[in-house]
Amino acid sequence: MEILLISPTQSGIGGIAQHVQGLSNYLKNKGHNVEIMSSENTFTIPIKGLKNPSFMISSYLKSKFKKNFDIVHAHNIPSALAMKNISGKKILTLHGIFSEQIDQLHGTISGNVSEKYEKNAISWADLTTVISKEAFDYYSKKGFQTIKIPNAINIEQLNKLEDRRYQKQIIFAGRLSKEKGIDSLIKIGLNLPDHIHLLVVGIGPEEENIKKLVEKKNNIHFLGFQSRENTVSLIRGSDILLAPSLMEGISTTILEGMVCKTAIIASDLGGNKELIQNNISGFLLDPLIPSQFIQNILQLFSNFELKKSLTEKAFESVQNYDWKKIGKKYLNLYNSMLTT
Repeated sequence: MEILLISPTQSGIGGIAQHVQGLSNYLKNKGHNVEIMSSENTFTIPIKGLKNPSFMISSYLKSKFKKNFDIVHAHNIPSALAMKNISGKKILTLHGIFSEQIDQLHGTISGNVSEKYEKNAISWADLTTVISKEAFDYYSKKGFQTIKIPNAINIEQLNKLEDRRYQKQIIFAGRLSKEKGIDSLIKIGLNLPDHIHLLVVGIGPEEENIKKLVEKKNNIHFLGFQSRENTVSLIRGSDILLAPSLMEGISTTILEGMVCKTAIIASDLGGNKELIQNNISGFLLDPLIPSQFIQNILQLFSNFELKKSLTEKAFESVQNYDWKKIGKKYLNLYNSMLTT
């Protein structure tokens, strides 16, 4: 089978990039020919607000020179225009609720424009998939038929090394931006006892502001951009993974934490509610109430048996998100599209 994957990115620790790489590896291991079109091999303007639009235009122009494929699989709305222009069965995967994300990041006007474009993009695809129940329900109410296939992780190949730097270590790994709950993360960090150390892995537009706000705290450590291998080692070496996002699909970082048996404290929203059972495999909290995060951090450090119970249950649950299972769902979908 000749398959083209189109994605705004295919490298780094972001969820879409890891999804595309994982899917590509699975398909190649099954003997299929896979090509990826992304910002890594297509011109983009690396400036906030311009990267996705520039990728959308340049990938569309590049698509005019592409051969026919059996399957053209676009990931997220910026990839849809190129998908439209290439011959083959077309599938669009939405990694979240695109127009709502744009609304929150760039304002209502941009959100309204994105919603109109989103409708067109979905109409260009023969089939649309979403990664979370929240997204499935949202698009169903809008009148779109979608299939839910969640993000996945290669459990066997995940880095087994452990990077523990402090006796009591918690970690945040993600983009340092408003939608990732950075405001709450700052408040959590400022109120941590000195003997609990917070590792912050990632870069983003709020990085300098955060550093200034917490510069007097000696137990908050900014590690900047780290490779996925290093990030997983740091997660595995930490006692707790914090995920106070204001919006979330199926978080690859949380999946990694579950595999690493690192306790999860996350926002009670989006795909987090599918991954984590509150008080059973982790804690789900209001991201706008940082004091709840502090309370649960202290509880986990004082109750080893509770922490062990949560992480064991999470490890059991994450087996359902292995690429061996999720990749098979995509491959079955491709085959059904080619026979109809």
